[in-house]
Amino acid sequence: MKMKTINSLSGGKTSSYIAAHYPADYDVFSLVRIEDERCRFPDEKIRQIVEDRIQAPFIATAEDDTIIYTMLDLEQYIGREITWLTGPTFDEVIKRKGGYLPNKIARFCTTEMKTYPIAQWRHKTIDEDVQMRFGYRANETGRAKRMIEKLNDNEMTEVKIVVGKHLNGNNKWKTIEYCNPSFPLIDSNTYKDTIEEYWKDKPVRFAYMNNCVGCWWRSPMLLSHMSEKEPSKMNWFAETEENNKGTFRSDVTFRDIMKWKRQIKLFDDDFNDCDSGYCGL
Repeated sequence: MKMKTINSLSGGKTSSYIAAHYPADYDVFSLVRIEDERCRFPDEKIRQIVEDRIQAPFIATAEDDTIIYTMLDLEQYIGREITWLTGPTFDEVIKRKGGYLPNKIARFCTTEMKTYPIAQWRHKTIDEDVQMRFGYRANETGRAKRMIEKLNDNEMTEVKIVVGKHLNGNNKWKTIEYCNPSFPLIDSNTYKDTIEEYWKDKPVRFAYMNNCVGCWWRSPMLLSHMSEKEPSKMNWFAETEENNKGTFRSDVTFRDIMKWKRQIKLFDDDFNDCDSGYCGL
């Protein structure tokens, strides 16, 4: 029997390209939320639409606000419904981890706010094996190889999720077969230039950069650049460091990054994918 297909969407041009070119049974997007009112999404009407979609309170996102419009535009463009999901807020995730912050070694933010919500939705909604398409481009075969090496004997990824509660109120965990991964852009030898060219004249708005505004995979120079574009959200990252345990980066704090006085003016095209992390392709 043919597996059901899922397009895992991030709001970036690459996964959106997959949605446009490879129709799936399901298109799924997981929203990263934060609770800082100073970062409140400015359009109240759209904010209410998002709350209705995710069935949870929505104050703000740790990503560029444009990602909200990306997903709404993309749904209209591809002519298929996109399922919006969300996990606990970033604030809640850190609290549950005892105040410890995610970092390059313990990257639990992606797992908690992207993978888990989709895995739990898939477990409840689709009672059969699924194939999930990931936005790895033709030059990212190494990333695909690492994922494939972790597959079980059934060629499926495995994820441990909450499936209920014990009588004492504790979470009941279960390891499930999450998906069989697929990499259509590697198979079709598709590179970034093709994707960029495709979206030039299409009615879909994209953020300057995807992923969280303060993604610590980015270089300090880029984070400093982002602090000028998104001062309120970068301040959330700085205050989160100051009020919890550890730091997002081992070399510099976010508050110090925000204080940098650069000697040269940086421009938007001074940065590329190598600076941007991996969650928002």
